[in-house]
Amino acid sequence: MPLNFDQHAQKGNQFLNQLLVELGENSTKESAQRILRAVLRTLRNYLTMEENFQLLAQLPVAIKGVYVDGWSPSAKKKGESKKIKGFLAEVIHEEGIASWKDFSNEDEIYAAVKAVFRTLGKFASEGQMKDVEAVLPEDLKQLLRENNVSQKK
Repeated sequence: MPLNFDQHAQKGNQFLNQLLVELGENSTKESAQRILRAVLRTLRNYLTMEENFQLLAQLPVAIKGVYVDGWSPSAKKKGESKKIKGFLAEVIHEEGIASWKDFSNEDEIYAAVKAVFRTLGKFASEGQMKDVEAVLPEDLKQLLRENNVSQKK
């Protein structure tokens, strides 16, 4: 079976364009890419190996590449914070020095994380998003619940 790279690129762009919509009119494609990468890298540290692979299976191929870039699944998980502020701090750490371009305060980081979660919820099944929620620390479940990401209608 031949691979259709154009189709994979199109689906990846659909994901990114949806994220741009979720982030709002002041966002750029470059900032959406940075934010997506940082949030996915942080999220994967909070999920079990099984949940990481199940979520990955539902993402467009191009987004899978972003998700696994630089990942060493056998390495010790870093996501140890049980609080939303810790998760947000890890997102900033993952984005590195470029974070000053995207965020000027904690509210903007929080809004960006929620935008990524909403976008994930549009591409992954409701059941998968419920599974993701189930393995997150209690305080972090709020990120999914606030947007009803794990409770699609």
